[in-house]
Amino acid sequence: MVQQRGSSTWVGPVLALVLSVVLAALALGGRSSATALSSRPEASAAAAGVTPTQIKVGIALVDYKCVKDFVDSIREHEDQVYQAYVDDINAKGGISGRKVKAVYDTYCPLGSAAPLAVCTKFTDDDKVFAVIGTFVDFSGDAQTCVAKQHKRVLMTFNLTQQIIDKSPRGLMIYPGSTNERTVKVLLQLLKKNHTLAGKKVAVLGGSAEAATVNQTIVPGLKKLGIKLGSTATLSINGTADTTAAQAQLDSFVEKWKGQHVNSIFLSGDEVSSKDFVTKIRSAMPNVQLIVDTTDARGPARDEVQAGVKPNPYEGILSAGGPTAAEYAKSANWKYCSAIYKKYTGKVAPEPTQVVKGPGGKTLDTYGAINDACQILTMFHDIGAKIGKNLDNPSWIKTVNSYGPITNRGSGQYSSLHTGKYDVSDDFRLEAFDSSIPTGGDWKALTPVQNITGQ
Repeated sequence: MVQQRGSSTWVGPVLALVLSVVLAALALGGRSSATALSSRPEASAAAAGVTPTQIKVGIALVDYKCVKDFVDSIREHEDQVYQAYVDDINAKGGISGRKVKAVYDTYCPLGSAAPLAVCTKFTDDDKVFAVIGTFVDFSGDAQTCVAKQHKRVLMTFNLTQQIIDKSPRGLMIYPGSTNERTVKVLLQLLKKNHTLAGKKVAVLGGSAEAATVNQTIVPGLKKLGIKLGSTATLSINGTADTTAAQAQLDSFVEKWKGQHVNSIFLSGDEVSSKDFVTKIRSAMPNVQLIVDTTDARGPARDEVQAGVKPNPYEGILSAGGPTAAEYAKSANWKYCSAIYKKYTGKVAPEPTQVVKGPGGKTLDTYGAINDACQILTMFHDIGAKIGKNLDNPSWIKTVNSYGPITNRGSGQYSSLHTGKYDVSDDFRLEAFDSSIPTGGDWKALTPVQNITGQ
């Protein structure tokens, strides 16, 4: 898939790479730092980082050296990829005559402390107008530090509706679609295709997904008249050690067997990582798995590369947009890949291409290209629609009335308006198929639809 649906945004291409093993450590760390930040005076800074000739933007990127021992795919020289799209914007006249000035910072995505430090650097020290890139903190503390405490625009991936709702409406934008909205769309598609007819469904999530599980998934399944098994929310303890959560899962698996559960709805990247999926499949080999994030493609492909058969992700259902093969032929990808080649002199790898990297890793250059192109072109388009009067009030007004918007890292359907700050509207029912070259991918089960509602 080309979209990060749940929580890279897409880690679609973004953080499925990081989250496949260390997801637990990303979930809930560092709340004390956010508490300290919230006691500071809030910056009004309506036009911080904006001069008559320049817009200063902070670009946050994951430091893959921090997690390289835990993941199979990495990104290298990602700042150079983003700079290609900055240079392209500036070469075409900037944004209403202003050139984009990018400042970069990387962080270790383990807990909240490091992304909170990036928030402080960009807002207090660099005094940027906006923070963009891959800015991940599943507690939401770092994102609200940017958009709520410091009143800066934030455009990034891996956001939830809960995180978005904590900040001024319109300052925080997600080019993908939140887990909460994906769940609602996925339930619509499952109902329309009678996928859950005769099924007994259990719901599984981690601590960070408790609200999505209890307020969206379970009520949605009940509304469809689906028989439910026990709902499981695993305790993720803020470290990479998932021993306690694994023990909890063992207990629920035995309970589900006794309840004759034959389908499990997984919520979020944590419980869709391979440790949990493999355990479920080993104990319940015929269970139908459903997941509210297409980020599951990352660990699923890791299992393909490792030669694991049968692949525990085989046939897992989700809701996403264009397949990688479809996107490779699209005008959006041609646009993004052409800019990358123009400014780097390198040919962009195709969405289905496996690029070998150092130390036996694969390089996710495609993901870096798509993220940078998607987020910077959207930032440009919003800024251009605002015109010369670029400040927070004009940004919010424009976002809340924008309507259909081009989403270069996605399909043809995307929109922004009041109350809807996750952009992608391309949805279809899909299933993971390990036989798709190269390394497995999502297989389309229904045509792509334009689903804009919340």
